[in-house]
Amino acid sequence: MRHLIVGTAGHVDHGKTALIKALTGFEGDTLAEEKKRGITIDLSFSNLQNSQTNIAFVDVPGHEKLIKNMIAGAFGFDASLVVIDANEGVMPQTNEHLEILNLLKVPYIIIALTKSDLVTQEQLTQKIQEIEAYGKTFSHLKFRAIVPVSIYDDVSIDTLKETLFSLPQVLKPSNGLFRYYVDRAFTLSGVGTVVTGTVLDGEVKVGDKIFVTEHAQALTVRNIQVHEQDVTTAYSSQRVALNLQNPKVKLSRGLLLSKKGYIRGFFTVDVWLESIAGHTVQHNTTLILYIGTKQVEAKVLLYDEVSMNKGYARLQFSDKLFLVFDEPFILSDSGRIVAGGRVINPINDPMKKKLKRPLLKALHTYDFKQAFELLVMAHKRGFGLISSNQRFGIGHDKAIEIAKEIEDIFIDEKGLLLYPQAIKKELEEKIFAIYVKNPHAMLSAKSLALKITWASETLISQVLQKLCDENKLLLDNGIYRDPNINIDDVESVIRDKMYEALSQGGIVPPAPYNIYDAMDIDRKMGDTALKKLTVAKKVKRLEHNLFVTFDNLIEVMAHLKEIMAQEGYVDIKIFKSHYPQLSRKYLIAYLEYLDSYATVKKEGLKRVFA
Repeated sequence: MRHLIVGTAGHVDHGKTALIKALTGFEGDTLAEEKKRGITIDLSFSNLQNSQTNIAFVDVPGHEKLIKNMIAGAFGFDASLVVIDANEGVMPQTNEHLEILNLLKVPYIIIALTKSDLVTQEQLTQKIQEIEAYGKTFSHLKFRAIVPVSIYDDVSIDTLKETLFSLPQVLKPSNGLFRYYVDRAFTLSGVGTVVTGTVLDGEVKVGDKIFVTEHAQALTVRNIQVHEQDVTTAYSSQRVALNLQNPKVKLSRGLLLSKKGYIRGFFTVDVWLESIAGHTVQHNTTLILYIGTKQVEAKVLLYDEVSMNKGYARLQFSDKLFLVFDEPFILSDSGRIVAGGRVINPINDPMKKKLKRPLLKALHTYDFKQAFELLVMAHKRGFGLISSNQRFGIGHDKAIEIAKEIEDIFIDEKGLLLYPQAIKKELEEKIFAIYVKNPHAMLSAKSLALKITWASETLISQVLQKLCDENKLLLDNGIYRDPNINIDDVESVIRDKMYEALSQGGIVPPAPYNIYDAMDIDRKMGDTALKKLTVAKKVKRLEHNLFVTFDNLIEVMAHLKEIMAQEGYVDIKIFKSHYPQLSRKYLIAYLEYLDSYATVKKEGLKRVFA
């Protein structure tokens, strides 16, 4: 079954709620305040279904003070059912709603000409002609049908239903990443926390771990309902209620739920911006941003102009926003919609202006190949594709496919990294310099990746292979070393150097990984050598990453016994007075080793002779 989200919009009192009830049997004005005021004050939801198609209606308000709720509902629409009173025609809120739908590029518009039983056929025909002409004034909207209806005429309602069911399937670009803005959050007795919203992309299953991006909290999905029916999986374009397990933060409207690790937050994003109704947008002004169900202040920074009707801009926020490529937004000023557009660069790159403008143009025109080339140029030490879902709205496989069309770049498919081919020369010189400085260096590609953090293991491996092909290095059991150094027993050499480094460290020995780095040896080889030194009783492991030679250990133990003989006991304070260079970590480790002596016993925090 295919799923469509259809939003209803239109001027107050033009009959949206009554029409939805006639279509679905659902009365949207269910809240007490809605009943009292007689208008829909928040998003209401119902559905219409036949054997092939399920249509979820988002009935949004028409009152001018509640325009923000209309915007919240419009994100994710596949189509919109716009109601226009056959007698009154297009009114101010009708126009404002259509302006918003136009900015959001909602694919299809169906006009329901309500209360058509109250006008003559001649008046009806004239009104249809006026609306057809009016629809042509919108650049991004397509009026698919104008259907005269009356809630008292079942035939007209059936005609509208068939028109809705005939809507084409909207093919939305998907990267499979689950995204869901919360529009309502509440607690039900015996159930727990429930949120409602629209699945904008991907899918969610019972038992999934999902992430509240703004609060960096993972939650488990306990149950899912679609139109009050329990389901195991919810898909894109479905209205969904999620029962979430024990959230530690308050969930509220505007929060974004997604998968952990895929969407990062930023204080600024680059956008394509278009004004409406003759408005101009001024540089360095603060407007209200509506995106998803979120509403925040945004400072608008134009790239070149001091004011404009359309073009590139940067939006700046006081808190991080977690936005994605091509996400639609609306801007308002003093309650009036003035502009809208699309997020085109959701990730804040440190980039020079001469590269930023062509990048924005490439992203705006969906020229991802050009965007990749510019980003690789800007990130010479590696441009990551791990964020391709957020940055370009495409999955990793598609990102790699595009990267393979580009010349003069190195692609690390496993690490999802792109490098300019020229960086290999710099890396080669950097690696070879290690062996020139320390001819006894013995490193693996993995160890080098830990030392040269910007270079991936795959890139390093290719450079190492080139050095081996040129006989500058020798690959020996997974370790790269100088081919001109004759070492009969590599392990013995490493053990001797490890012992020497620990011995010189005295009772404050360096951590093993610091020794490995200083010696330029592979960490796995270093760990093996350290284990053998421990087995041979030359080195004692006191705790994680604290190894001391037995000679140094015996020396400090002897001194501690002398202190006990003089003071009657030893504790951390007395120990510290004799060894001010020791941190608490070392003091505790040595005192705990002292406990292993049969002649010593622990009394509270003191050590005394048994």
